[in-house]
Amino acid sequence: MSSALEILRRDFGGTVIEPGGAEYEAAARSVVAAGSPAFVLRPGSVADVRAAVRFAEAARLVLSVRGGGHGFAGYGTNDGGVVIDLARLANVEIIDKERHLVRIGGGATWGQVAAALAPHGLAISSGDTRSVGVGGLTLSGGIGWKVRKHGLALDNLVAAELVTAGGQVVRASAAEEPELFWALRGGGGNFGVVTAFEFAAHPTTDVFHGRITFPPQEAATVLQGWADHLRTAPEELTSIANVANPFAGGPEGPVEILVTFDGDDPELAARAIDPIRRLGTVIDDEVALIPYADTLVEGLTPPPGIRFVSRSAFVGEESVPAVLAVLAEARAAQGAPFISVRSVGGAVARVPGDATAYAHRRAELMVVTNVVGPEPVVEAARPALDALWGRLAPHTGGAYANFLASATEEDVAAVYPPRTYRRLAAVKRRYDPANLFTRNHNVRPL
Repeated sequence: MSSALEILRRDFGGTVIEPGGAEYEAAARSVVAAGSPAFVLRPGSVADVRAAVRFAEAARLVLSVRGGGHGFAGYGTNDGGVVIDLARLANVEIIDKERHLVRIGGGATWGQVAAALAPHGLAISSGDTRSVGVGGLTLSGGIGWKVRKHGLALDNLVAAELVTAGGQVVRASAAEEPELFWALRGGGGNFGVVTAFEFAAHPTTDVFHGRITFPPQEAATVLQGWADHLRTAPEELTSIANVANPFAGGPEGPVEILVTFDGDDPELAARAIDPIRRLGTVIDDEVALIPYADTLVEGLTPPPGIRFVSRSAFVGEESVPAVLAVLAEARAAQGAPFISVRSVGGAVARVPGDATAYAHRRAELMVVTNVVGPEPVVEAARPALDALWGRLAPHTGGAYANFLASATEEDVAAVYPPRTYRRLAAVKRRYDPANLFTRNHNVRPL
């Protein structure tokens, strides 16, 4: 350790934060998890990232890589190891105006990206939260308010710059290291530290965005009608259905349908959204024309001691009625989790199933449940949560890594079907044979 530390202090030009330092308490935790790492390293350059990776490998310390730090599994921190915090590598630069190519630092957040691109009339299909990191979201998917029209965040990635476990800098694209490029688009942080992403942005306008609410007792008909409409709706329309939202009354709260129409034509937007308005008794309708950047919400940072338990699965068209019937019933139960159903399909489904390591192209919906609270509250909710997922299991499949609070072998198998996993494991063997990058939904080297 001492020799490795000497090399770190010689080669690393960024900030080194250790226990006892003024910044340590804030730097040690991620957004959703507490930790007590031995070192938090904030690189200011790619050379610093190389030095940090080499230090973690030489010192044989557990390594966490932090972009935004929102990962529900808490992998943005650890106990006794090294955290590489990429927050200072957050530049957003348009590198090709004609092709709308944008280079983004590995520590940037989607709020920073949206703010930088808005003056140019550009956007990138991303998530829905400003403070979420570009890296974590992209490497595992990227389902947001433009997903049905422009695909996943990773579908818009054209190249990535990566520091491997050996401290080497590699560029991956369709033409350079294509198998690594395939793996990065869905394989998470298994292959190294991505220090820069290059995306193809698209011209954007203001968008119609907001919430339409219905009485809770109309959940069954509203949810089924909503899913039926999304199946044939214009791809400009992306939507989320929420029930049992604890911030809106829990089991007694309304059915919330959130919509984004990707365009500023009021007539086209109305044609796409009005069928949803006719699904039931509208309590409130907050849909308005706003800048795309304003669709991204602020992320919540929970106080110490609060846990997030997030689970997810995908739903094919044939299983939609059964799943929504279960959810409509479950939302009324006392202690029901916060249930969200996200529309996918559209541009996501048009990408061949083996084109990227994201393996769930044919899903029509994604179901997410969240339980938030102190440990006793979370544990008390677990039996009902397990029972709900037991009822859903015959009708759902897979899992979305960005909405999983655990990373068991079962979770990894759900995220990566066998054929995808084997291919990822072969890439892992080449770029991280000793499995230095384990703080993720881990793929072991073949």
